[in-house]
Amino acid sequence: SPKKVGDDIAKATSDWKGLKITVKLVIQNRQAQIEVVPSAASLLIRALKEPPRDRKKVKHVKHNGNITFEDIVTIARTMRPRSMARKLSGTVKEILGTSQSVGCTIDGCHPQDLIKQIDSGELEVPEE
Repeated sequence: SPKKVGDDIAKATSDWKGLKITVKLVIQNRQAQIEVVPSAASLLIRALKEPPRDRKKVKHVKHNGNITFEDIVTIARTMRPRSMARKLSGTVKEILGTSQSVGCTIDGCHPQDLIKQIDSGELEVPEE
């Protein structure tokens, strides 16, 4: 029934409160299984550890927090199966681009500077 599916989705997404999150429904024998498929932006906002917000009341939030490079690498490992990059360093650069659009900094640096350091070889990204 639709009410049961809605309750299951609410239960599965309870720890993503205040964020937009993609939900994957796998239906087999008229039973719906719910999988949460987080996007890079929602993983970044969650890593910022901001308090949950009411999206109906609070609009246009600037996420100007600061996260560590290790957080970026763990988010990249989470996103690795859905990434188009060949190596983990490419996935890390995808996440850094997303963090630039979200508006947060990494270890106090601008994300674009870190992308340039990865390209030049100054910053090492661990393999897989």
